[in-house]
Amino acid sequence: MLTYEDCVGLTDLEEEEIEAIAQHEHVPEIVAAELGCCLIHQLGGESSIKKIILEDVEEASRHDHPQEAAHWREVFDHFCMTHPLPMRQAA
Repeated sequence: MLTYEDCVGLTDLEEEEIEAIAQHEHVPEIVAAELGCCLIHQLGGESSIKKIILEDVEEASRHDHPQEAAHWREVFDHFCMTHPLPMRQAA
């Protein structure tokens, strides 16, 4: 049987990136892990994940939660460092 940690390890995403997807999509983290895995392995999926995380930042800011916004900004920055857009998608 696979644990949640095993599933996270198969996604090529960090746990916090999966949490951002779960929050944005209002789904359990295991569902977000599957969605994130699908996105990260398809053309343009990295851009979709970046958009999701940025929308989490905006949502937290809009609701006057600066610490949460800062947390999602750190998640976004880490994602950008570990998943740079290929040259063909950068435009």
